[in-house]
Amino acid sequence: MASWRFYRLEYLEHFRLKRWLIVLLLLAACSGQRGQRLEDLPTPASIDGLATAQFLTQNAPPPGFEGPLSIPEVDAGLNALPGWRYIVHLEFDGVFANTPRETSATANAEVWYRQLGSARRVIVSTSGELLGKEGNAFEAVRLGKDAFMVRNNTCVGGVDAATGADLRAGMLVGGVNRAIFGGRRATLNDEDAWLYTFATGDLNLPSIRLSDEGSISLTGGELWFAPAHEAVVRFYVNLDVSNAIIFDRQLPVTGQVILRYDLYDIGVEPNITVPFGC
Repeated sequence: MASWRFYRLEYLEHFRLKRWLIVLLLLAACSGQRGQRLEDLPTPASIDGLATAQFLTQNAPPPGFEGPLSIPEVDAGLNALPGWRYIVHLEFDGVFANTPRETSATANAEVWYRQLGSARRVIVSTSGELLGKEGNAFEAVRLGKDAFMVRNNTCVGGVDAATGADLRAGMLVGGVNRAIFGGRRATLNDEDAWLYTFATGDLNLPSIRLSDEGSISLTGGELWFAPAHEAVVRFYVNLDVSNAIIFDRQLPVTGQVILRYDLYDIGVEPNITVPFGC
């Protein structure tokens, strides 16, 4: 009986030893597998990074419009659309450069277009000392090759009427030479639009030029583009300028400039006729 117990104990010890050897072999084998060493582990994903990537993916513009975009004139290509309307606003408030004398200027334009018949209607108003104390206002219409203008209750034709009827937003507020996707989309002016941002050096500003030692600084700006129509639906810019020539006036000025452009009624064909008084 004693010999049987001894054999049983010896067998149990042998079994335990064999089991521990198997466990050690398995651990040794696992230690060589990928993922157990620190350098083998994948880089942990950033929660903020994943959220940003998901947001950008969900709000990304359609293929072909990821940017950068080059739109030196905000109304470029609009004549390919059947109809539209846009509003342009320019404003300056400041002083004549190197003087304490205050000055200001405001210019507004509203433009309608109908592709059928090549019809355009333009209403312009300006005010402020920088543009003349009395200000100026006119309505101009183009119907094919014919142009009409009403100014000071008088109808005129010829070159002045053609120039007024062909006035474009690109001539007033310009646009941007390079804009990058800003990571946002929204419905603006009843259109699906995507935000693009830009720097001071990217701006094309035909109404502003710098005199000697002049400077210009972008303090705020955004461009919203509608890929469905390949058109800018909004262009807002705030600027600080120093020793700048605005609206081709002789004396340089220093102050703040506001530019606003909004495009509406894309695809709507407005009724455009000879202006009242002609």
